[in-house]
Amino acid sequence: MDKNRILPTGKILPQLKRAQALKLAKSKEWEKWDDERIVRFQLYQDRLCMDFDRFHKAIEKVLGRPIWTHEFAQINLIRLEYEGIRKKPTLGEIMGQIPREKLILAVISPNHDSEAK
Repeated sequence: MDKNRILPTGKILPQLKRAQALKLAKSKEWEKWDDERIVRFQLYQDRLCMDFDRFHKAIEKVLGRPIWTHEFAQINLIRLEYEGIRKKPTLGEIMGQIPREKLILAVISPNHDSEAK
């Protein structure tokens, strides 16, 4: 942690220290930012500097697809997609990120209500 990151633009983004990240989060300055700015900043920070829900909504809008919570465990894949290096993953690729021992799949018949009658 605490290493600077080089953005796709070549700009160096310093990593915020814990106290700085907390200060930014509490200031709510990020509430004034648009989705692109939130993603451009938070995606490259090791520490969460704002409400996770706000960041999650912003990344979904910017990437134009739902982002499953477990995808954040492999943040580098999201970064590559944001940078245009990686294509949007398929549902199979997204599900493939979940460890087998944690995967539970429920299949519901489209007519499940009518079958119960």
